[in-house]
Amino acid sequence: MAMIKSMTGFGRGEVTENNRKFTVEIKTVNHRYLEVSVKLPKKLTAFEANIRNVMKEYMERGKVDVFVTMEDYNEAAETVKYNSALAHDYMKYLQDMADDFGIQNDIRLSVLARFPDVFTMEDIEADEEELWSALEKAVRSACEKFVTSREKEGENLRADLLEKLDDMAGYVDFIESRSPQIVDEYRKKLEEKLIDMLSSLDVKADEGRVVTEVTIFADKVCVDEEIVRLKSHVKAMQDALREGGSCGRKLDFIAQEMNREANTTLSKSGDLALTDKVIDLKTVIEKIREQIQNVE
Repeated sequence: MAMIKSMTGFGRGEVTENNRKFTVEIKTVNHRYLEVSVKLPKKLTAFEANIRNVMKEYMERGKVDVFVTMEDYNEAAETVKYNSALAHDYMKYLQDMADDFGIQNDIRLSVLARFPDVFTMEDIEADEEELWSALEKAVRSACEKFVTSREKEGENLRADLLEKLDDMAGYVDFIESRSPQIVDEYRKKLEEKLIDMLSSLDVKADEGRVVTEVTIFADKVCVDEEIVRLKSHVKAMQDALREGGSCGRKLDFIAQEMNREANTTLSKSGDLALTDKVIDLKTVIEKIREQIQNVE
């Protein structure tokens, strides 16, 4: 029996290598398809496609948010860059200004150094393979914990759905046993009504007419086909749940068919007790459909 995975889950992975700490967090909610959103520092944007490819190894459906942070403890992570050409331009134009206005050029080194972009801080380019090696470990660590949380929730979903299917099977059994009784009760009521109406006229009830009316009624309220299909759908869903794997879409299709048969059964119901049970049946089916939305 393969595991069932929920589409909701969380995983967090941390890896520290070469004085850099990578933290990856993964959060997911249910979604019809796989949709991955990755937020990561500017230094790591080149690895977005790599991260998406790793995600596909661990999940098939769901709206996935991936958050990546990096802390760099290397002392030489940044360096100062002196823009000599820009400093010369500043000095040239300051001298031109002094000449234009006939004033002394009193610019000092400390003042010139504060001019925009004369000195800038630049990141030292890190080796991409080295960065990805550590980042991938953090991504996979988060994915493994994320899968564990999804499998745990998936097992809870499986147990809950199987319990609801047992309830549903009980309602179907009641409908199956109650349906013939409705026809028998209708026949008795019809015969009693005809006897009451015709007794005063001293006329015998036409048995053939009674049989015809009962047959027409039985045809209208017959739910034999719906019961057979409902039982088949219950078994198909139980089998799919026990088989496990990525069965969410299959379960969703079966639940739609269950709802269709329940609606037809309700439309044919001519009995209060039967109607109540069919409504209970539809309520369980709706709960099943809601739960299935969380199954991968």
